[in-house]
Amino acid sequence: MALHESVLEPAIPEHLRTERTLPSRLPPDYHPPFPAYAARFSKSADGVVIAVIGFQSKDRDSRFEDCQKKLVGFMRQQVGDVVPKHWDLSSVIDKRGYHNIAAIAYWATPSDYEAWLAESGFAAFWDDLKPDGDVGWFREAFSPSIDRFENIFSDNEVPEGVAHMRESVSRELQEHVYWGSMRDRLPISQTDLLVGNHDQRSAVDEVTDTRSQRIRVPGRRNLAIIRSGQDWSGTDAHERELYLTTMHPVLIKGMEYLTHQGSETGCFSNRFMEVIDADDASRCMEKTFGLGYFDDIASLEAWSKKHRTHLAIFGRFHQYAKELENNLQLRLFHEVLVLTPEQQDLEYVGCHEDTGMLTAR
Repeated sequence: MALHESVLEPAIPEHLRTERTLPSRLPPDYHPPFPAYAARFSKSADGVVIAVIGFQSKDRDSRFEDCQKKLVGFMRQQVGDVVPKHWDLSSVIDKRGYHNIAAIAYWATPSDYEAWLAESGFAAFWDDLKPDGDVGWFREAFSPSIDRFENIFSDNEVPEGVAHMRESVSRELQEHVYWGSMRDRLPISQTDLLVGNHDQRSAVDEVTDTRSQRIRVPGRRNLAIIRSGQDWSGTDAHERELYLTTMHPVLIKGMEYLTHQGSETGCFSNRFMEVIDADDASRCMEKTFGLGYFDDIASLEAWSKKHRTHLAIFGRFHQYAKELENNLQLRLFHEVLVLTPEQQDLEYVGCHEDTGMLTAR
């Protein structure tokens, strides 16, 4: 513990710290049981863009394969410096039994993202889409300002997600593992309680047949997004078996609860996705992530702290780490965004009503 004490670093970088009007949840004399790190960004960085762009269909037929090639083509489009800084292709069968393929893509600035939309041809493609009752498309783009997102990683060498745009990596962080640490890592939480809308629905006209519609969902106050990932591709045989037989099944149960019953806890949508090879969709990259949309961070915290499914994940992970004497090759990460309405661009073309934020319309 003494070694950790000598290198611990506050999660909020110095240039984003301000005089607190709201207390930190950090316990006195707290030292985390194992290390975690954060990606650091330029002091001039205003924010990032994270876009979830994908499609869905009941059948994985030739048209489905064509849509996947089209999506991958847009991600790989050579348009100068405005290509995504990083993207993952992912797959999930959703609660309605639809096959979904989505790219999770990252840009350093909103202007880069807007330039990519125009120069890659994706904007023209999107504007021309018509609902056809067969393949539905969705675009969920989030542009958090630098004070409205946080990231944490168990590994300080292999980047994930937003860390591909990092300027550097922190030393070991002080704020992690204890309840409330997620909020404490958000710069905006120093002065803002980040209360969201708990009415579950936003003020747009009721649409009964979403698969025949193009629907734009208004942004919500302090919508909380979490992308929480697991990568066991670098584990040895012993740890891989331990993870897949003891940790992964518990995680799946928690993700299934959020997917099918998450509305009980303020979760609008949850997708537990496999990262797949962009050239071979049948090949899983031994990486998964949960992508959850909550009415606010308090609801996300409540599920994490109180619900049996997350307590099971939390407890099993500590057992897992103990069995490996805290020498883990498993890599974990998460990104949390808490967004203003203007930082959300949510549009669905021909998707079923349980897709993403259509549940909040």
